This record gives sequence, C-alpha cells and structure tokens, in this order.
Amino acid sequence: MKIQALVALVLITLCPLARAQDCPDTAPYDKARDVVRDLGRIVGPSGLQESYKAKIGGIEQWLNVRGQDKSNPVIVFVHGGPAAPNTPSIWQFQRPIEEYFTVVNWDQRGAGKTYRTVDPDSISDSIHIGRYVEDAIEVAEYVRKRYHKDKVILMAHSWGTVVGMNAALKRPDLFHAYVGLGQVINVRDNERISFDYGLEQARKRGNTAAVREMETIEPYPGDQPITRERIIIARKWAQFYGGLSAYREDSKYYFDAPRLSPEYDHDDVCAIDRGNMFTLGRILPEFLNVDFKGVRSFPIPVVMFMGRHDYTTPSAPTSAWLDKVTAPYKRGVWFEHSAHMIPWEEPGKTLVSLLTYVRPLAIKADDAGN
Repeated sequence: MKIQALVALVLITLCPLARAQDCPDTAPYDKARDVVRDLGRIVGPSGLQESYKAKIGGIEQWLNVRGQDKSNPVIVFVHGGPAAPNTPSIWQFQRPIEEYFTVVNWDQRGAGKTYRTVDPDSISDSIHIGRYVEDAIEVAEYVRKRYHKDKVILMAHSWGTVVGMNAALKRPDLFHAYVGLGQVINVRDNERISFDYGLEQARKRGNTAAVREMETIEPYPGDQPITRERIIIARKWAQFYGGLSAYREDSKYYFDAPRLSPEYDHDDVCAIDRGNMFTLGRILPEFLNVDFKGVRSFPIPVVMFMGRHDYTTPSAPTSAWLDKVTAPYKRGVWFEHSAHMIPWEEPGKTLVSLLTYVRPLAIKADDAGN
C-alpha cells in the first residue's frame, strides 16, 4: 500500500473516504449509479430533496438535504475526516432515516464539493477547529430558518464530534439534542487505547511483523510527539483487526461508495482525496490537543452511539465521560456488532435508536412550543 493511502486510511480519528489513490474512473458505474439515483428519488409531495451551495463562514459550502416529510425534525449531520464528507455514501444507509427526519449533510470547508467550489489557497489559513465550529453554528442557523424550525438535532461522527461538541456547548439554544457517533473525548487517550488493542491482537495472533513494527514506537503515545509516522504505525494494525469496521480487515464498502453515489460526479469523487490531503496536516496539531474530559455539565440532551469494537475512536472514554456528566437528558447506546462505522454497520439499530432516544426530544419540544 502506498504511504499516502496509508496516511489517508489511518490518520487521526479518522475515517476519510479518501485513500490518496489515483482518481478512479467512475464511467463504468454510470448505469448502476442511475439505478441508485432512481431508487433514492424522493417523489412524495411532502418530501424534500435538495443539493445547493450556501454562504457559510464567508465562503460557498455545499448542503445536501433529504427527507420524506418537511414536518419531520431536522438533523444536521457533521461528517468525519477531516474532509471525509458523508454525502457520497449516504445512499448506503440513510434512506430509512429520511422517513422520520430531514437530514442535512454538509460538505465542510476543504471537503468534497466545497473543496471543488472554493480555491484551497484562499482558505488555507482558516483550517482551524474554531472556524469549523463557527461554520457548524452558521449551518444550523441557516437550516432552521430555511426550513422553518425552531431548533435542529445535531449529529456528528468521528472528527465531526470535535466540531459538534464545541458547537453544542457554544450555542445550545440552536439544538434539541446532540448525538455523537465515534465520539472523541481525549485524543491522547484514544491513541493509547487504539495502539494497545492493535498490539494485543497482533501478539495474540502471532503476527510477528506487526509486533516488531509496533514495538518501534512503544510506549505510544508516551511522552514523544505524536507524529504522522507514529500515527500510521499505531492505527494501521488496530484498524486491520476490526477497529474501523467490526470483524473486517478493511472497509472497501465505504471507501468505494462514491463510485456509485448519485450525488457526486467524477470530479467530485476526485476532490475527496485532494481535500483530505489538503486538510489533514493543517488540522493535526490542534486535533492532538482535543480534550473534553473537563466538561462536567452539558447544556442539552446528549446521546452517544458507541461501537463495542471501535478502536478508531475507542468507546471506553466516551462511556466514562457519559457516566460523570450532568445533562438535561443523557443516554449511551452500545452497538454490539459495530466498530467505528455505526450507521453503515448497524443501520437498523441506528434508525431504531434515533426513533427511541432522539426523535421524541424534538417532538416534545415542538409540541411544547405550540
């Protein structure tokens, strides 16, 4: 595997769609993509299906909005990565959710369609966590006005949880609830747990090559800088042993999803990789210092979806944090057959959990406001 591909696969929390491969030819998939597009068309008179640019954070950023009934609660879904947009893979899992929610997927600055729209050099200096947080707040404000909602549900995955948690803490008035999937609590803790799991599995399975490689950076992260090179070694084996997708050595279903996406053309698919590599190095120093362990009070209902096998953003720190935090409502939901890719791995339980623990929070609030 090329070193760029390995970086894209294992760096940060992080489950980027990009793999730094040569840009794939999507033409052979055109007929199959047409089938996916036709199946996904929202044709009911009360439905909503839009893809458009909006002025967010001073630049044009892309939003994809889908739902079967405009009266349903709105979810703003903050994708992972950084620069790993959900939009080209939502065809794999999102359609059932759209029967009960309107789902807004946002290609963040430097990601996907937004990367193509905005000259990367013009935003290079803005690739900071604080700017993403302000963008998320602006997206929420824009969406609630456009779709006539008092508040929205904020849902975030992986890297997106860093953005989402901060946005919820800063502007709780915008949100019915916060839902974290593959939640980041403390990056250094995540790195240690992930590494220890990979090393344990390699030793248990007699993978001497993996053990030797991992021992070159042990203890990890220790007191040494968390460099790209060390992250690559630490994450490679944890994910190989099912820490990204449970029971799988790889996640081709996810990485190849854009080829069949009805939302992305060939140039959009190519932009995923370019945006990923543009963003990673710029955000890494800040990301390594992320720590929510000191947050003891959360201002809105909080629900955490936790993969039992997640060793990309390990779930144990999230569970421990949830036990200690005070909030108007809190709930942890374990996904026993998932690692990091919960909506893709257990889409049925994802839907049921949203209906059981999250949708009532929005419906109750809406009813109280009437």
